[in-house]
Amino acid sequence: MRKLRLILGDQLNAKHSWFKQKNKNTIYLMAEMRQETDYVKHHIQKVVAFFLSMRNFAEALNKVGHQVIYFKISDNENQHDLEKIITRVISDKKIEKFEYQLPDEYRLDEQLKSICKNLKIESKVYDTEHFYTSRNDLTNFFHGKKILLMENFYRMMRKRHHILVINEQPIGGKWNYDHSNRNKYKGEIAIPKPLSFSKDVLSIVNDIQMADVKTFGEIDAENFPWPTTRKESIELLDYFCTNLLAYFGEYQDALYSEHAYLFHSRLSFAMNSKMISPKEVIDTVITYFNNNQDTIEISQVEGFVRQILGWREYIRGIYWKEMPNYAKMNALDNQNKLPDFFWTGETKMKCMQHAISQSLTEAYTHHIQRLMIIGNFSLLTQIHPDEVDAWYLGVYIDAIEWVEMPNTRGMSQYADGGIIATKPYVSSGSYINKMSNYCSSCHYKVKNKFGENACPFNSLYWNFLDDKREHFKNNQRMNMMMALLNKIKPDELIRIKEKAQYIMENLDSY
Repeated sequence: MRKLRLILGDQLNAKHSWFKQKNKNTIYLMAEMRQETDYVKHHIQKVVAFFLSMRNFAEALNKVGHQVIYFKISDNENQHDLEKIITRVISDKKIEKFEYQLPDEYRLDEQLKSICKNLKIESKVYDTEHFYTSRNDLTNFFHGKKILLMENFYRMMRKRHHILVINEQPIGGKWNYDHSNRNKYKGEIAIPKPLSFSKDVLSIVNDIQMADVKTFGEIDAENFPWPTTRKESIELLDYFCTNLLAYFGEYQDALYSEHAYLFHSRLSFAMNSKMISPKEVIDTVITYFNNNQDTIEISQVEGFVRQILGWREYIRGIYWKEMPNYAKMNALDNQNKLPDFFWTGETKMKCMQHAISQSLTEAYTHHIQRLMIIGNFSLLTQIHPDEVDAWYLGVYIDAIEWVEMPNTRGMSQYADGGIIATKPYVSSGSYINKMSNYCSSCHYKVKNKFGENACPFNSLYWNFLDDKREHFKNNQRMNMMMALLNKIKPDELIRIKEKAQYIMENLDSY
């Protein structure tokens, strides 16, 4: 039977059971499509990273004897629509059975179901063999429960997969070392130079331009730094273990203007494209920890494991539990527009200038920059979650909807009304000052509420709490903040709200 097997751009799993045997009657199909580049405007590095990784994957399959049909973005015969491409190849190659792996995005899942209904041949769907969990494991775990607490899910995952546990009890005596993961970085520990995979991607950039794909952001086409093969992904993992793991947990929430990556692994793109699996990453990290317990503390390792085994799998489960309604949620009824400086980085706020500029130049910031700088500001200025969602999905190299949307719309913007976060992640300038070195060199004064040089986060914070009183009146985790709000004298609150309103009406002058 002649089979056609589809491989999507984020399904680059060389260890998948599909590839254990070669069959002359099995053809693999891969395509760079305008359908995928155009549904939001993407960072140029993101598009290049996916296309180069896809091309490398196709080449690797060819080298070991698999048959691959590959459409580049600039190929004249590329129809740029998934159904048209599949239908055409089925006809041209006289295919008798179509197979695909479960997509991780809802829209592609629906599209492939529709395509298979319209086909006149048999079809079959396979698991991607990548995640620890199935789509429905989280839904089943929380069945009958109103609160979907990640910590409960995480502990279950530790026990189920025997990770950092002995007799179902946590190694080190604690399940979670989050309180040890909040240190400010002051330059006291030398940060090794980031591992870079400098490669020339000018030909792919030219292909993208030839196809008239609209992108944004910066790229050094002669020194592209991201891993785009499985071999490079493993090298990056090994580098992380050897050079960064010993301080990851301690400084994972730190913000520092002089270093883009700090002690973060930068493995998210490699994992989200499936060049390397979460199990491989966790197993490697734990093995390294076991062999180096004299120099690495459990808090460093647990903080990393929690991000992958706990948070990553949890977020995916939330996505499949709540879609498609999740994509429309706007529980706080925020309606403002995204400021123009999100596309330029031109703002006098040091924290926002640094985080957005880094996003535009690197296609990457770590999770606290995304959550407590850019996300915090977006929520305080009450920007519509659709606008924030689209920007995050486009700008970050690791952003695929299943992981980006719940993190942005849920965790960051509280647009889901508390499905993920029990309270909104907002703060005044004091938190940013506590966790970063931004404020000392900022145009604005972090301790000031009023005046031209007052930190915008301060008035925006109290204004947000006041504007959203009704939403939070029954939220126990907001009691302390609302009590502090109630202590502000009425005339002072009026001044705060006037200041905040002026800022929101003049965002691009800040």
